[in-house]
Amino acid sequence: MISVIIPTFNEEKALPATLQHLLSQPGDYEVLVVDGGSTDRTSEVLQGFGFCSNYPRLTPHASRVRLTAPKGRAAQMNVAAKEARGEWLLFLHADTKLPDGALLRLNELAADQSIQAGGFFHRFSGSDWRLKLISFLDNFRCARSRIIYGDQAMFVRRPLFERLGGFPSQPILEDVAFCERLIKVTTPLLLRSPVVTDSRKFIKMGIWRSFLRVLLIILHVEFGLPFLPRVFFQDVR
Repeated sequence: MISVIIPTFNEEKALPATLQHLLSQPGDYEVLVVDGGSTDRTSEVLQGFGFCSNYPRLTPHASRVRLTAPKGRAAQMNVAAKEARGEWLLFLHADTKLPDGALLRLNELAADQSIQAGGFFHRFSGSDWRLKLISFLDNFRCARSRIIYGDQAMFVRRPLFERLGGFPSQPILEDVAFCERLIKVTTPLLLRSPVVTDSRKFIKMGIWRSFLRVLLIILHVEFGLPFLPRVFFQDVR
């Protein structure tokens, strides 16, 4: 089984489409949404999709569970991982859609113990050439380094995730820090069917500003750039 873990904070705009697409997929999976204290209609959205607040889990067969945790993507995902029951932990951003058939594919991969982790290629919604360029560079970087970003729907076997200590407690780039530990013990599988991230936040922030943020992350990961301005990681809703 797959445990799909979605961290949220004020995601009323993007979350409905993500959940609708996710819950229409066949396969053996559960969905755990862990909220970091949203003040918008995120709670109402979850109720509308049949999510119940089970923390600790009250029913053994609940497949749509809403959890709460202190705000911070790493902390939120770690809380959900402790409650997860699946062999695979798949970490999905609230504004990102999995490719069709993704969960069935992971169910099939469960029997192959040579595959311990992985992620997907990435693209943005819409047709803006600048966003296509960002995705191309990101996919090229990932194919080369196997460092998987959070918006690529990273998946990892639960025993390995626990052995590596989960996501480190840091405000940004927790996905990169975890993956740097991950690639020391396994080579993640990169699936070419892309996840699709809603481009709304990138457009709202400014595409070139978003491009600069991606470039800074690449320089930090590839060449050890010591400083990443926090302003580039501000919340955009």
